[in-house]
Amino acid sequence: MSFSQFMAILRARWLIPVAVLTTMLLLAFAASQLLPKKYTATGAVMVDMRSPDPINGTMAPVSALYLLTQMDVIRSERVALMVVRSLKLTENPDLRARWQAAGGQGSFDTWVAQLILEGLEVIPAKGSSVIEVNYTAADPDFAAALANRFINAYLDTAVELRVQPARQFTHMFTEQLEQAKGRLEAAQRKLSAYQQEKGIVATDERLDVETARLAELSAQLVALQAQTADARSRRARAGIDSPDSMNNSVIMSLRGELARQEARLQEAADRLGDNHPQITQMRAGIDETRRKILSESANVGRTAGVALEIAQQREAQTRSALEAQRQKVLRLKAIRDEATVMANDVASAQRAVEAIQLRSHQTRLESETDQTNVAVLRVATPPAGPSSPRTLLLVLQAIFIGVFAGIGAAIWTELRNRRIRVDEDLGELVEADLIGHMPEAKPRTGRLPIRFTPHLPSRASLRLPLVGQ
Repeated sequence: MSFSQFMAILRARWLIPVAVLTTMLLLAFAASQLLPKKYTATGAVMVDMRSPDPINGTMAPVSALYLLTQMDVIRSERVALMVVRSLKLTENPDLRARWQAAGGQGSFDTWVAQLILEGLEVIPAKGSSVIEVNYTAADPDFAAALANRFINAYLDTAVELRVQPARQFTHMFTEQLEQAKGRLEAAQRKLSAYQQEKGIVATDERLDVETARLAELSAQLVALQAQTADARSRRARAGIDSPDSMNNSVIMSLRGELARQEARLQEAADRLGDNHPQITQMRAGIDETRRKILSESANVGRTAGVALEIAQQREAQTRSALEAQRQKVLRLKAIRDEATVMANDVASAQRAVEAIQLRSHQTRLESETDQTNVAVLRVATPPAGPSSPRTLLLVLQAIFIGVFAGIGAAIWTELRNRRIRVDEDLGELVEADLIGHMPEAKPRTGRLPIRFTPHLPSRASLRLPLVGQ
């Protein structure tokens, strides 16, 4: 179908589109007058996702998912039930009659909550954290009241969702705090009993004193070992030619006396001869002096032996004292280590108590708060006019539908009763090329010339029925 055929059909059957369009407009006007009027009240809340939490200092998650979650909370059954209870809708006999007529199954509160949720619409503002809460009802005051009730219920629910976990954690931390305090007291009692048993007053100071004593004994032992080695060396070299004998004053005087006696003997032997009685006497005195020197040397040797025995005894005593002191220090270290472990247990239990107290205090503050990060931007007020039905929208829809439906009806009618209206219709009928046509004659004043115009579009269609009609 060409455009000229389409326009010819519309010109010929213009009454059908006009009738359809008129009918649709009448229906639109009738619907706008007969349909029940509904009113939409609008409120708005802002979700502050950038300010830190005043208690724990954390930031709310800045994401579209968080905003969608808040919208789901507004549309939740929990919020709707709070609205039902606040408005006491369960006491409405008409609603209860409707519920019983619908079967009366399930909870009546839940049924009413689902019923009022049908008029709720939650819309997020584009590019911001503002949420619009719209409620549509037959009464403007009721619509405004429901919108505000949903906003208030949402605020209360947001507080409860924040406070309820904090209360649960507070209860848990309270129990854990009691257990931690019990462990701390047990550790303190164990440490105190151990200190009393071991007589510990200041473990570190006592250990330091005993360690210093051990170092002192160790130094004394080293010195005594040196003295013993020296005494042993002197005892091994004891004799007439030993250093002790050479340095002894008695032996030195005897040696001097022996030297003088030998000198006098030598002088007397040159004068008197070897067999002179005086010479014999002098030789006897020299032998006596030598015996005294040997006797004194023996005494010096015995003195070195006694010194060696004394040095060895002192070394043994010091070694025994050192070993006893070492065992004592080791015991003190073991006691200190065990006491340190117990003290660490006490400190660890104390830190656990402090940490749990801090978290318990924080959760207690959170459980007692009545603030949230949601603020009311706009309170819903009764709307001045109905939101539906919208007469202008109905008219525009009627025009749109009526135009297309009317054109469709005209084409459908034409196809059921085909007519020759333009040149293309005649060509399609006879299946031949069109050579020309007679123009329509118009009455004019004066002489009318007769002209033949080939291949010009006709201004009126030939009203000839098709073959067989």
